Amino acid sequence: MGLTIGVDIGGTKILSGVVDASGTVLEQVRVPTPTDPDAVADAICDAVRLLSRDRDVDAVGLGAAGFIAADRATVLFSANVPAWVNEPLRDRIQEAVGLPVVVENDANAAAWAEYRFGAGAGHDDVVCLTVGTGIGGAIVQAGHLVRGRHGIAGEPGHMRVVPDGLKCGCGNYGCWEQYASGSALTRFARERAAGEPQAAEKLLALGDGTPEGVRGPHITQAARLGDPVATAAFREVGEWLGQGMADLAAMLDPGAFVLGGGVSDAGELLLGPALAAYHRILTRGHRPAAAVVVATLGPEAGLVGAADLARV
Repeated sequence: MGLTIGVDIGGTKILSGVVDASGTVLEQVRVPTPTDPDAVADAICDAVRLLSRDRDVDAVGLGAAGFIAADRATVLFSANVPAWVNEPLRDRIQEAVGLPVVVENDANAAAWAEYRFGAGAGHDDVVCLTVGTGIGGAIVQAGHLVRGRHGIAGEPGHMRVVPDGLKCGCGNYGCWEQYASGSALTRFARERAAGEPQAAEKLLALGDGTPEGVRGPHITQAARLGDPVATAAFREVGEWLGQGMADLAAMLDPGAFVLGGGVSDAGELLLGPALAAYHRILTRGHRPAAAVVVATLGPEAGLVGAADLARV
């Protein structure tokens, strides 16, 4: 199969691109995500038609946030497009554009891109973690995406790590992403700044002077300036991240963890404590350590993976 189109459907933007078999994006189109569900489908179709106007395109892959049925045809539920419940997205787009279409979870699509063309290349067993507002995840084992019986496997952010802990957006309590995500980083920093305002002088100065004014970029900047409260917040999130990775290693024995997302952009501030916790726990259990690498494909990973999965 030659050229395919990948579409990454996000809550704020739809990013589409023509991709060749080597994972190279030849052209891309970006539009804001409409608020009306029908308009979202129309925007996808418009992008596909635009990108295929002068090219011979063989298929289309759609990456959507939410639960995607195992047949890669139906969006069971998407928080980004609230009216998408049991939405027959594949058939709807396929009929409109006249090309074969597959639908994939967006985290699965991004992970597949990193496995095929990015930081995970060369490993057959990969766990990809996107550390952002929450924790997205996807699993590749023996060269195949793990989708599960209902198509919704690979959601490690919703492992419960603290019984009766903090309430999660999914409705449960104590989920991992409440302790090892960008949201957790901000919460930890604000709580510490409220209790130790003098120690958080640099951090508070970057915002509006109050703990409530602290944002994620402020925490990264303050930590790089040596602010002890911001540094401690990264240590806490990193510790939780490393513990969760060790638990996943015990279950899946991957060859590599690929870390992406906005929080991972902090580099050693997060990776240092995460790796320390990860290796400490693995050493106790005499378990070989997987490689831990940072994602390389950036914001194009979702569309590249969706386009490549349209070939599979």
